[in-house]
Amino acid sequence: MHHKRVVLEKKRLVTDIKRLKTHYDGFEPALKILQEKYERALKDKMLMKLARDRLKSKTQTLETTIKNMASSKESAPSGSKTKRMSTSKRVPGQVPRGVPPNPFANLEFDPPAVQNFNLSKTFKGHLNPVAGLAFHPKKPILATVSDDESWKLWASPSGDLIMSGEGHKDWVGDIQFNPSGNKLATCSGDATVKVWDFLNAKCEATFTDHSQAVWACAFHYTGDFLVSCSMDHTSKLWDLATNKCRSTFRGHVDSVNSVVFQPYTNNICTAAGDKTVSLWDIRTGLCVQTFYGHVNAVNCARFDLQGGTIASCDADGVVKFWDVRMIAESGTIDAGPHPANEIAFDRSGTVLAVASEDGSVKCLNCAAKDKVEIVADLKGHEDAVQSVLFDPTGKYLVSGGSDCTFRIWE
Repeated sequence: MHHKRVVLEKKRLVTDIKRLKTHYDGFEPALKILQEKYERALKDKMLMKLARDRLKSKTQTLETTIKNMASSKESAPSGSKTKRMSTSKRVPGQVPRGVPPNPFANLEFDPPAVQNFNLSKTFKGHLNPVAGLAFHPKKPILATVSDDESWKLWASPSGDLIMSGEGHKDWVGDIQFNPSGNKLATCSGDATVKVWDFLNAKCEATFTDHSQAVWACAFHYTGDFLVSCSMDHTSKLWDLATNKCRSTFRGHVDSVNSVVFQPYTNNICTAAGDKTVSLWDIRTGLCVQTFYGHVNAVNCARFDLQGGTIASCDADGVVKFWDVRMIAESGTIDAGPHPANEIAFDRSGTVLAVASEDGSVKCLNCAAKDKVEIVADLKGHEDAVQSVLFDPTGKYLVSGGSDCTFRIWE
């Protein structure tokens, strides 16, 4: 009898569990709907903030215009006629002859404690590998691009999706914000460079002069010019006032894989598959200096904030440092044997993050360029790491990989 009671009790409990499971399964659609509403509300909130900032900027511009018109009307002599300026013909931008002092030249920042960094968050942001990252210059917004032909904006570090854009016909390789933060540029395997006015949610310009895939792009510190590099062995300077190619930089004999402006100057740095790193003057279009030393294709080159040091990495995983003033190699370290896909300085210029093909992010202490050492090896990606970037405050590190995710380390 005792055994029968136990069996009956067991059957009753099994029946109750099945009933509860059926009851809770009924809540799944409701929970899914609530989750979608929550995400939609967050997106609407960020869009409202962007719209508010856009209207505020327009208001300030209109007030300034009204003041200028009033002052010009008062200063105009009586009887004179005001000439109307034609808006159909856009005036080419002028490359500044003199450059402003670098505001970071005399500043010192504390290096991040990368040896204590751990994986904080993982976001499945795209359907294909995440190829490029960029931070907004003024707001906590992270931009990502992917081989799924799209770009996306995320609230950082929460990871809430703000906006996404499509328009390229092939993988998107790089993304950059202009210095004022109201536009961004993307480049793609479809051999085009696009400039997006994301405040008005539209593509403002498409540049098609490259004949092959475009790997990277970068804005001039004035925001008036954009430079891009391509598999067609060239880099090009685009005038955003006329939306035309201003000049073409020829000299590399293989794919130009990376391009970046030296901070607050008219110089650009290119890294190419011909194993060289070159400096160019955009005013003359001439190569100022070429650095030799890599024995395999150079994948990426970056300046520190002060602009005095270039770091470059190659397909062997070797990272080299170059002194711009002395025009010489100042240090090297083998972070291989796997290829180093991209590198990024922190704001102090003493820590360099390396995105490795082995799925890790290696952090180098480069305070003493002749004694560079690996101080952290961040592992978490399930495939190759394609891009890496320190946030502007130096609090955390973001990496994007071939596993279709971007991850935050802090």
